[in-house]
Amino acid sequence: MTRMDDFRHQGLRRQLVELLKKRGIASERVLAAIGKVPRHLFIDDTAFERFAYVDQAFPIGCGQTISQPFTVAVQSELLAVKPGEKVLEIGTGCGYQTAILCELGAKVFSIERHRPLYLATKARLASMGYRANLAHGDGYQGSPVHAPFNKIIVTCGAPEVPQALLDQLGDPGMLVIPVGGEGGQAMISISKNGDSVERREHGAFSFVPMVEKKVGG
Repeated sequence: MTRMDDFRHQGLRRQLVELLKKRGIASERVLAAIGKVPRHLFIDDTAFERFAYVDQAFPIGCGQTISQPFTVAVQSELLAVKPGEKVLEIGTGCGYQTAILCELGAKVFSIERHRPLYLATKARLASMGYRANLAHGDGYQGSPVHAPFNKIIVTCGAPEVPQALLDQLGDPGMLVIPVGGEGGQAMISISKNGDSVERREHGAFSFVPMVEKKVGG
């Protein structure tokens, strides 16, 4: 049976947008994107679907999660995507953040370490009409063949900022990445503009760890 996006879901999204506003999300473009993307269609386990518009993370298989909407909104707002910009996403997951980036007008290149997620998400995004360049690979290495990127977003916790990603960031450019161990990470933004490189912290968050590619994985 085809899963629908009905008036009830749309109403729940409007409530979610209002909650995110109260939590401090100010970007009207980010809020509009979250109000449009049907998050429940990115959660395969129907046991969790009725909670799709609660501000929580949920498991999506392969030990990964769909990030809570507030986290998605924070990263998207920090990234400040402009229509037509090339954006590299590390950690496709179920594709929810990918869809938000597409709604913001980005030309998205996304890398997923877990092949089952990569295959399922590639089919899901295509069926929903989202056009993104997806790849199964090692996020630590980025996508040098498509570099440089205007923006780079990492949706998993990295022990440090991978040098390969910094090398693939355009000028000007912005990298948003959670850095830290499994106990929690600090959300970091790194902006590049000529000789100026600015690194800022934006609070504590919790992500699944960034995993390197393994043969057959």
